[in-house]
Amino acid sequence: MGAQSRSNGNGETITVTRSDDWYVAKDESSGVASQGKTKVKALENLAEALELHNRPVPEDADEDREPSTAPWF
Repeated sequence: MGAQSRSNGNGETITVTRSDDWYVAKDESSGVASQGKTKVKALENLAEALELHNRPVPEDADEDREPSTAPWF
């Protein structure tokens, strides 16, 4: 497995690792990660995941949500 990190100069670092046939891209500051069959696809998927991660949550989001029945919550 290889790893490659790159910082964009403002403290944000993206690490790309390869394991078997998959590339994993991870934003080190947020912990958000994604994967793809190519390095480019992993980075594209990470950009989409970061966009969703950084999206504001509506103030009334909890009002319509039912309590979780999952044992780990």
